[in-house]
Amino acid sequence: MRPVTIGNGARTCTLAPKADCHGVAHRWKAVHHGNLTGINFRHAGLAGADFKGVRLQGADLRNADLRGAHLHFADLRGARLRHANLRGADLSHARLGPVPGGRKAPKGGQSADDIGKFPDTPLLPGGSTAPPPCYPGCKGADLSGADLIGADLSYADLSYADLTFANLSGASMEHANLSGADLRWTTLGNLDMNWANLTGANLSFADFMWTVADYGVTWTNATCPNGMAC
Repeated sequence: MRPVTIGNGARTCTLAPKADCHGVAHRWKAVHHGNLTGINFRHAGLAGADFKGVRLQGADLRNADLRGAHLHFADLRGARLRHANLRGADLSHARLGPVPGGRKAPKGGQSADDIGKFPDTPLLPGGSTAPPPCYPGCKGADLSGADLIGADLSYADLSYADLTFANLSGASMEHANLSGADLRWTTLGNLDMNWANLTGANLSFADFMWTVADYGVTWTNATCPNGMAC
């Protein structure tokens, strides 16, 4: 695969694993389908980018503009997505859960902003998983209208995220944190929400057909699809 360089003017970047592409602006033209593990796209302008199937494990996408981006089948496990703008992005079948195998947290714990920062830390004894407090750090992200069909969102931190009109059909959301999330008009059919935290979430007019939410779900102060308290 030939090297792909993106950006305008003095700020350019060649796409590669762990490349520093923060602040690069390349709207509606960026195309890459390979390995971008650990890349820094913080504050980058990548609206409409074609990143189908790209590996973005541990990438820094905080405050990135990814409106309308094609991210279906992308691997975003361990990526930092806080305040990323994913309005209208296609994330169908994307993987947004913990880094494979789990990683050992640093002494004193791991914050949302530290996720993906320690890609070389060893597995816990026996290779067991140890998901950090929030993966993949989607707190406050704009996912309105996003296509998340079949996405792996287990253990994801989606607190206060905007998921209005998003399609989450068939997704896995076990143990996901959706506290304070805006889920109005969201399609939540045929997904697993056991042990999810929906404290204060707004699910008005959401489609819950065939959704599994039988065990451990927290509904405190949540608004159900009928507009009433759950």
